Amino acid sequence: MADVMPPNMLADVPPTPAGLLSNREKDRLIERGFLGLYRWYTARSQETRNWNPDKSFDWRALSPNLPPEIMTVLTGFFAVEQYAPDFTSSLINLVRRSHGRSHFQMRWGSEEEKHADAWENSVLFSRQRTPEWLFEYKERLKAQTWELPFPDALHNMVYTVFQERATQLNYLNMMKIAQGKSDKPHLQGFSDPVLAKVAQTIAVDEAAHYNFFLEGVRMYLYYYPQRTLEAIRTIVSQFSMPAAKLVPDWEKFYETVYRAGIYGPRDFSRDVMQVAFRNLGIESRRALEEGLKKTREVPDFEGGNFKTTVIWDTFDYGMVEGDVKRLHVKIQDYEKLIGFDAIDPTEFINNPAVPKKTNQAADD
Repeated sequence: MADVMPPNMLADVPPTPAGLLSNREKDRLIERGFLGLYRWYTARSQETRNWNPDKSFDWRALSPNLPPEIMTVLTGFFAVEQYAPDFTSSLINLVRRSHGRSHFQMRWGSEEEKHADAWENSVLFSRQRTPEWLFEYKERLKAQTWELPFPDALHNMVYTVFQERATQLNYLNMMKIAQGKSDKPHLQGFSDPVLAKVAQTIAVDEAAHYNFFLEGVRMYLYYYPQRTLEAIRTIVSQFSMPAAKLVPDWEKFYETVYRAGIYGPRDFSRDVMQVAFRNLGIESRRALEEGLKKTREVPDFEGGNFKTTVIWDTFDYGMVEGDVKRLHVKIQDYEKLIGFDAIDPTEFINNPAVPKKTNQAADD
């Protein structure tokens, strides 16, 4: 329940020894971090990424002779993004009692809606699909409902970190193809400036989404390391892209994406999983697995509480602590601009449960 409900609605938990943060306090700190992050994110989004799917691109200049492979990819991108209402509503319902997370999901949904419209426009203005075809295809897509891959908020947030990075990578590689930089023989010679701009614009949004969810996972990793590491292990062991079981002809779409050099298993391992691991201070999947296998809890004989051993060697906790501190500095700087700092400031609190090392540079 702590993953879903904000601290003011959490049930009381047993007291913990002096010098340790209670789960209730950890949840309060995470919630305050999300609220500050949401406020900062929204302001930056409005200032730097306020584009329009209809007016920001010269759709009349899109080539009417896009290769069949490109049309297959665009149709797949459009199909996946059509489930934006399901993605948004499901996640909002999951975290609806959290101000920062639920309001961010509304903001996220409004940005994903633009992606859906932009990819639909790319299919429509290719003139290779009729408006009637698009209408019927959307009806077919929306006859099915996307559902959350996991029942709790933490697993879904960890999943979204990897999913957003994978989506960003798909769009960046599509941008390169549309810029005429493909190394695949069947796509060499192709380029389209309009399509390149669309893919780049959406990829920038996906990078921003990735960073928001990454910051959230870092906060959980800082205050609940074992629970978060176990969630990460679960996600990477069964990851798949959203709507894979809903989109018609998914196998053809996936094969085309792979053959075009846009995305495949190697890309997930090298450019998704390893990038996310590096951002979270995890050396490798093997290190994660071995660290969790060695982890155990021992009683501290004070009120029946337990302390976790070994887990601190599973990842670079000093790096995570430094990243969480930097997030709070960013939030605090924003709050000073508005005046929140004088009324309701967001504060960083050290986690006293962490064994300090003499060579740990938490502020790096």
